[in-house]
Amino acid sequence: MSQTVDRALSILPLLAQGPADLGQVADRLGVHKSTALRLLRTLHEHGLVYRQQDQRYRLGARLFALAQEAVENLDVREIAHPHLVQLNEQCGHTVHLAVYEESEVLYIDKVESRYPVRMYSRIGKPVAITVAAVAKLLLADLPEAERRALAEKLDYPMYTSRSIPNPAAFLKELAAVRGQGWATDLGGHEESINCIGAPIRGADGRVVAAMSVSAPNVVVTAEELLTLLPLVRRTADAISREYSGAVPDAKAVPPKEAP
Repeated sequence: MSQTVDRALSILPLLAQGPADLGQVADRLGVHKSTALRLLRTLHEHGLVYRQQDQRYRLGARLFALAQEAVENLDVREIAHPHLVQLNEQCGHTVHLAVYEESEVLYIDKVESRYPVRMYSRIGKPVAITVAAVAKLLLADLPEAERRALAEKLDYPMYTSRSIPNPAAFLKELAAVRGQGWATDLGGHEESINCIGAPIRGADGRVVAAMSVSAPNVVVTAEELLTLLPLVRRTADAISREYSGAVPDAKAVPPKEAP
């Protein structure tokens, strides 16, 4: 039964490349045409594939409807939260999760640090959009025209001497973030607080959320915080894989327990 399911599911990536006839499907699966036909008929009955008038098969509308429904019901906060907690347990610092909605970047989750010093950030509150690491990550992923339009209409308050002062500097920073795949706020919002962040991506590669680790200078220096960047990026990648439903690396799958 598992082999039958595996063969049936293997048909879908083939048809994602374009319509294919019965012979092509059979050749790809390495089975007789009669076996391929049974599999295709079953998928057709469930609306996952469709037979065209030229007798070739393509992906069915039901598959797209299921995919859209699944995407709409995904909750990035629910998926990310265990990873954020684990990261907090590993480093001890404050961890944030943020999204971009209606021209604002909002915190949607937060795991507090394990030391007495607390951040003033709150879930549901907008972040300082021109300086926050999570904001840079989210805005850097916008199409260029949208990035430029947004940069021109933003205000640029000088929270500290390290705050971004104008649209040109902001666009330059976003270009750097887009290229390197991570972002920082090293005293740009508060002199005493440093932050590093990484993007969370969906199945299409677009940034759907951003996460960050923040800590005050009295606990760790900016240089010490930056050493956590590989860990932060690995955490963001793990959330991205789970959110997008990416197939895990076979090497990473733990061995089965002995009966």
